[in-house]
Amino acid sequence: MSSSEGSGPAFQTMRGRDYPTLKQFTVFLENRVGQLLDIVRRLEISGNRILSLSINDSSDCALVRFLLRNPDAARETFERAGLSVFESDCIGVELPESSQPFQEVCMALLRAEINIVRAYPLLGRSSGGPAIAISVDNLEAALETLAQRGFRLLHEGDLLDPGED
Repeated sequence: MSSSEGSGPAFQTMRGRDYPTLKQFTVFLENRVGQLLDIVRRLEISGNRILSLSINDSSDCALVRFLLRNPDAARETFERAGLSVFESDCIGVELPESSQPFQEVCMALLRAEINIVRAYPLLGRSSGGPAIAISVDNLEAALETLAQRGFRLLHEGDLLDPGED
């Protein structure tokens, strides 16, 4: 693991980067009965936990986006299943304790002219408050903006159960 040094906030990620992102997997599935159940079972059998799931469905196929507790194990599971997978980074943000927490996140990004491409809740975290995962059109600017505005950004280690490495 690495961490940033200097005047900015210190972040650690499992991929050795100096900014906190979460690995999102987009899986292409044929639109057939049982396809989603099959991949969910494979992930659960491997001991991985689904923290977020989003489905874009059409008549022929579905794009399923996953955030998982252990991205490396997920990658191996997808490869063994022979699935077409695309990996991308997204941002995990712990929502502030306020009456309109998602609005605060949206306003911070709007002021910086950053568009949210997709957003969904992060479920099953062992500690911390409610959180969301967001994909944006400018990852680095969004990370900087949210950090400067005092939002707690999540890294992959925040998704692990206590005692896991």
